[in-house]
Amino acid sequence: MDTITAIILAIVEGITEFIPVSSTGHMILTTKLLGFDEQSPIMKTYEIVIQLGAILAIALVYRQRILNLLGIGRSRTGRGGVVPASRLNLIHVILGIVPALAVAFFARDFIKGLFGASTVLWALVAGGVLMIVAEWVNRRKIRITAHELDDLSYGQALAIGLYQIISVLWPGFSRSGSTISGGMLSGVSYKASADFSFLIAIPIMCAASGYELLDSYQYFTKDTIMDFAVGFVISFIVAYLVVVAFMKLIQKIRPTHFAIYRFILAAVFWLFIMR
Repeated sequence: MDTITAIILAIVEGITEFIPVSSTGHMILTTKLLGFDEQSPIMKTYEIVIQLGAILAIALVYRQRILNLLGIGRSRTGRGGVVPASRLNLIHVILGIVPALAVAFFARDFIKGLFGASTVLWALVAGGVLMIVAEWVNRRKIRITAHELDDLSYGQALAIGLYQIISVLWPGFSRSGSTISGGMLSGVSYKASADFSFLIAIPIMCAASGYELLDSYQYFTKDTIMDFAVGFVISFIVAYLVVVAFMKLIQKIRPTHFAIYRFILAAVFWLFIMR
């Protein structure tokens, strides 16, 4: 893998990791188009590294929220004196991540056996359908009870965590796609669903990437370390810019828009991977 390839893959990872378009599908398609084996040990290790760069970016975006959750954030002054700056707490986060982590831990080998091009192709389509349904229900058929992140109930946090299992068991479905859709189907606004999806991505991805890295540390050599470092930095920068832009444009870029893009990607996937 040369430096140009490393840069291209890092950009793709940074763009797709947190928006609901399936980073897995994009990485498979990109490596295929570049002529690389996506399943090679070095490529898989590189993907972990650039994913860690994306995680660092989302942690930076949500740094104040993270500090609040840890009890060291700022407080604000209300009518009754000083009150906590956030009603969202660690219980919400735990409820949002435990279901997926438990399934991933106990079914790791089974999940790896599910991975395949056809699996990802159908996951792109199914995920797009779920997003369209979620937006329609959220706008027309359900009462929104959590307009902001701090309005989220424990039940809604757990529901989002349960929806996240879909992406664990179905490679290519998109973790953010399943969680955002799950939130919208549970009475959470689109923006609050996206916020919570991005926030719980930090512990989920740290746990998954850290666990995988234990099996891949031997691939950090003098021949790969520079490309790994370049990829990490680029993925961090691109992911940061994408998340900031997405949250600013969230009312203009609806789930249905991402769903349509997923259908187009599935068609490209069919042409270049399946045939």
